[in-house]
Amino acid sequence: MALEPAIADLVEKFIAAGRSSSREQSMDERRAGYIASAVLAGGAEQRVNVEERELEGITLRVVSPLKARGILPTVIYYHGGCFVSGGFATHEKQLRQLSFFSGCRVIAVQYRLAPEHIYPAAHNDAELAANAIWQHAQLLGVDREKVTLAGDSAGGHIALVTALRLKAAGNWRPANLMLIYPMLDASAQSASYQQHGDDYVITRDTLLSGFEAYLPHVDKLHPEASPLWREDFSGLPPVHIITAEYDPLRDEGELLYNRLTHQGVPCTCQRYLGVIHGFFQLGGISQTARDAMRDIAWRASHSEE
Repeated sequence: MALEPAIADLVEKFIAAGRSSSREQSMDERRAGYIASAVLAGGAEQRVNVEERELEGITLRVVSPLKARGILPTVIYYHGGCFVSGGFATHEKQLRQLSFFSGCRVIAVQYRLAPEHIYPAAHNDAELAANAIWQHAQLLGVDREKVTLAGDSAGGHIALVTALRLKAAGNWRPANLMLIYPMLDASAQSASYQQHGDDYVITRDTLLSGFEAYLPHVDKLHPEASPLWREDFSGLPPVHIITAEYDPLRDEGELLYNRLTHQGVPCTCQRYLGVIHGFFQLGGISQTARDAMRDIAWRASHSEE
């Protein structure tokens, strides 16, 4: 399928400008560029309440429907940014939209970023935050029976690894996982890395340089570097995976679906056509992004063991 018109325009401008590489940018430039791109998400949903909390030294942003009271189904959200960028500023609009459309409380986690903080900093922060939210569920208004772990790109990776850590610990598990075009394979073995790695704004270099910054001393096939290749998925809760047609990560997301299914994990996977990596944050220009938001919101609101 052809690219959506507004996304095609982004791609054409990227190619015309010489396909700039993230490797040529300073980390400050890369982070500032990501924040600047948030304008493409559209307007900020106002029918929610937003507050910041700190638990166990981790900063959380809690977004709730305006008139919400008591406990609610909850999404613990891990932002994308290739492990080196992203945060509340880049994902504020998605967090607001997800809370409003789902009726859920959405709790976003600010984990530490590379290269200042390398593996396992982000993974440890994510696990610590999930456990802290669980332990303080009543304070936060979290329904323990209806907790979804979700994330996009690097955040999808982190959500999956966090669920695997929680499973191994055996104390509690989320009701569902939602992985939005997750980064799953630091060895970049899939064909889509080659097919869609150069032209579609978020390039192979963008993704791999993030892995390299976060995992400088870790084998690429380490189970928390490339969770795609793990053999211990059995026992995870139901998983929904979103992939994008013109995404270097498309094939590994769909391969994860196959591997999860083979290991007995209830799993669904949807490929969105005509879009690129990062499209979930393009709701201001992409109907497909708006459709994906409503689908994710529906799934979050129906999360249960």
